[in-house]
Order: sequence, then C-alpha cells, then structure tokens
Amino acid sequence: MELSAQGRRVVVTGGSEGLGLATARAYAGAGARVALLARRAEKLAEARDEIVSSTHAEVIAVQCDVSKSDEVLRAYQQIEAAFGGVDILINNAGKSSFGPIVEITDEAWQADFDLKLFAALRLARLVWPGMKERRWGRIINVLNTYAKAPGANTAPTSVTRAAGMAVMKVMANEGAPHNILVNALLVGLIESQQTHRLHRARAPEKPYEQFVQEFSASIPMRRLGKAEEFAGTALWLGSDAGGYVTGTAINIDGGSCPVV
Repeated sequence: MELSAQGRRVVVTGGSEGLGLATARAYAGAGARVALLARRAEKLAEARDEIVSSTHAEVIAVQCDVSKSDEVLRAYQQIEAAFGGVDILINNAGKSSFGPIVEITDEAWQADFDLKLFAALRLARLVWPGMKERRWGRIINVLNTYAKAPGANTAPTSVTRAAGMAVMKVMANEGAPHNILVNALLVGLIESQQTHRLHRARAPEKPYEQFVQEFSASIPMRRLGKAEEFAGTALWLGSDAGGYVTGTAINIDGGSCPVV
C-alpha cells in the first residue's frame, strides 16, 4: 500500500536531524509541503537542502526555539504566510533529561515542561482553528515509552512525556467531532545521533557496533529501531489510511515497553 500526503501542509518540530528529519523526508516523498522547525540555522539549511534534493518537494526551514512562546508565534506566522495553513502538526522537538528526582531543580522542571509540553500545546492552539474550519487535521505528539512505564531516575522526561500523553487524549476527544485526529508515538531505542552521543558518553573505548549490540540486548527484537521505521508509522497516521485512529499512544520500541 502506497501512503500519500499529496498537497498536505506539514510542520515538523525538531526537524533538522534524527526522527524529525526522517519523518519530514517521508512526508515530502509522499507529496507534502513541509516546514522544518529547529534552533540551529545551519543544520536546518542542510536538512532542507537534503530533503529537496532527494524528493523535489517544497520545503521551508524556520529557525525557532519552540520552548519560547514568542518564537513559536513568529514561526507559525511565517509558515502561515508561506503555506496558507497547516494540515498536519508533528510535535517532535525534545531531548532526554534524567536524574534523581530530589535533585531536579525548579528551573530544570520548568525548562523540560516548556520544551516538551508547552511547545506542543502552543503550536496545537495555533493550528487548531484552521483544522476545525476545514474539518481535517492531524496532530502527532512524539513521546517516549517512559510516558507509560517510568522508572527510577527517569524524571523529568518521564513526567513531561506522561503529561504529553494526557494532553493528546484530551485533544483527541475534543478534535474527533471535527475530524482532527490526535495521536502519540512513543519511542523506544532507535538509532540516531543520540545513540552516537550515548556511545561517546558511556563507552567511547568500545567500537560503536559493539556498544549498539550490547545496548540493544534487552530489546525483544535484539536490535535498535531505524528512523525510517518510525517515520513510516508517522506517515501512516497522517495519511487517509490512518483516518480512523485517534487518541492512541503507539509504542515504537521493538517490544521493550512492559505496558501496551
């Protein structure tokens, strides 16, 4: 089955690398017009050029720190001017932040909520009226499996991601009568730039291949996921093929999460 996003206007936050870049590339390849949001202008330009070169799609790069409300509004206005609206919003921006819960400062909590929860809420609030008017919209919140199964030393990420899953469910219930479908993708261990950073931080003395093999030993599928596998699921949710799925948090984790 070939998935199509022909003519759809798509926003991908954290779109300059990793899962965001793979997802933006998948949508562009399926015929969408894509806006990439990220903080670093140079990485954004590289991502835009790479996608345009491989897909010949219309892609714009919008520099934006989504943790800042004024920058979110400015970015949205720029996208609105270029595309005339947004059909699909993919809230992917974020990073993993872990530590003993009693050592996490108020400032660290606030920064995590600003980046992972409030950014998604602010963007959803901006795109919602247009989706409601057109009676068509898709919002995908990218979270991780700690949202369902938090463990020791997984805060603040596990807490903000769990809040993101609750927000997704509320929005799905409110959006369903207007054909605005809202879902979450919960990421497990997927090979990305973050995997390489973990390798350098935890075991730089080991070959990367050995580190990955040991790192993935606890995953039932005995391997890390691929960004393209994640992107395929994200594309399916945004296509007409996923038109009866809303309010669902899908694990993309090779079977590692103990919670369905």
